Amino acid sequence: MSRRRISAFVAALVLASAAPVLLPASSASAAACSSYPNWVAGQSYVTGNIVRYTDGKAYIAEHDNPGYDPIISTWFWEPYACDGGTTPPSPSGFVVSEAQFNQMFPNRNSFYTYSGLTAALSAYPGFANTGSDTVKKQEAAAFLANVSHETGGLVHIVEQNTANYPHYCDWSQPYGCPAGQAAYYGRGPIQLSWNFNYKAAGDALGIDLLNNPWLVQNDSAVAWKTGLWYWNTQNGPGTMTPHNAMVNQAGFGQTIRSINGSLECDGKNPAQVQSRVNNYTRFTQILGTTTGNNLYC
Repeated sequence: MSRRRISAFVAALVLASAAPVLLPASSASAAACSSYPNWVAGQSYVTGNIVRYTDGKAYIAEHDNPGYDPIISTWFWEPYACDGGTTPPSPSGFVVSEAQFNQMFPNRNSFYTYSGLTAALSAYPGFANTGSDTVKKQEAAAFLANVSHETGGLVHIVEQNTANYPHYCDWSQPYGCPAGQAAYYGRGPIQLSWNFNYKAAGDALGIDLLNNPWLVQNDSAVAWKTGLWYWNTQNGPGTMTPHNAMVNQAGFGQTIRSINGSLECDGKNPAQVQSRVNNYTRFTQILGTTTGNNLYC
């Protein structure tokens, strides 16, 4: 072999060794799925949980289940694409993916799980699921922006000022405060407080929160449900529910008024209002949508 041909042959070998090694599609998918926890038979899972099965592939829980086999119980589990492709929507059809949720709340408390949120959505199916895709994303962003403000970025589960705890018992209510004078402090994503709110939320959700308000700080899905209860059913100091404010395009500012308008709106605390607006603007950007008008109250 001539010297020129040898040089060409060596050069070809060098180029070949420098080229990236491409895994077969199935191997690449299995490698990408390795970050998820292994499925465990008999372990309880909630809607939205993602596991890696014994075949190396990932599956996402479509419904709560006590650890059914993902390849047998196909009503409870669905294959999950984790090979770097487009993230499939959650089983609930929620417009916020888990990756976007994590981007919104990089420092969140592990209590506030994405699966807990998606499990809670069934309580209010109209939430972030009414109107155009833009309106759906705007409502989801608005809810999560207010939640972020209320909890310091989903960090705080309970109200931090313990001196306030005894103040949230209204003894004029006929049912009183059976869990104790200081049991109805702020908890959860919208910091549910007062005995009458625990009573009303519990009645609406079919959960006895009046006697067991601690469920809101111990059960992620219950916590999210109380936030959605307020968002979808309560006017607060405003004139409309936050849900209606977004669906009817009254603007993000009206959600602030309905949540804490008596303390923040009409120039009372512009810094707090701006914090909420900043969250909303950032979250709509993450979701790839616009903010709409009337951001302030």
